[in-house]
Amino acid sequence: MIVSSIEALGRYIQLMTRVIRKPDKWSMFWRQFMHESRALIVDSIGIVCLISVFIGAVIVLQISINMGDAILPRTIIGFTAREILMLEFSSAVMCLILAGKIGSNISSEIGTMRITEQIDALEIMGVNSANYIILPKIVAMVCFTPILVVLSIATGLVGASIVTLFVQNPTPDAFFDGLQYNFDAYHITYSILKSMAFAFLIATISAFNGYYVKGGALQVGQAATRAVVVTSVLILLFDVILTNLLL
Repeated sequence: MIVSSIEALGRYIQLMTRVIRKPDKWSMFWRQFMHESRALIVDSIGIVCLISVFIGAVIVLQISINMGDAILPRTIIGFTAREILMLEFSSAVMCLILAGKIGSNISSEIGTMRITEQIDALEIMGVNSANYIILPKIVAMVCFTPILVVLSIATGLVGASIVTLFVQNPTPDAFFDGLQYNFDAYHITYSILKSMAFAFLIATISAFNGYYVKGGALQVGQAATRAVVVTSVLILLFDVILTNLLL
């Protein structure tokens, strides 16, 4: 297992050296970049907003229920909901969800190109297939995933604020006072930096698993599953490392 892991790491590094190069034709790169931005990011906005709204609402309900009659200011509910969404959910947990949605998509798409010999055809024509196929996906993910994170934070807080209209504690005034209490703008920067690192992991690991598929449709599905599992584990690992470094 250790030997195979080291071998996989070597092949991953080798692939990245082919991917991260100047594109042969910038016009083709920008065309692919715009396509990938729509397919990977724009099509994910709906699920990100939907999940964030409900998670924000559940966070407020859970904190309110568990506080009970504790002698604590109710503003702490808004403060805690804001910190949970900004520091962890919208950056790390949301990226885990995107690893399942986007990661499997990338791996399946590239894996299908491999088994249908489209990648071989590009190589025969003298095209750097790794750079042509994978680089636009990486750039699109790294550039636009932070936008999804900020959108997740905003919609999560909207969901949390809506709940305050239907519960006794906290009141909307107390909730919004908590949202504004001791706000640190660096936490937004921290979430964006983490999301960029996670986006790179999602794009590259999924592409790696799809690019080296051998076999047929069954192996493509297995590669997509493996990509999601490995990416999720690495996101959790890097979440710990980046939190220690950035905070």
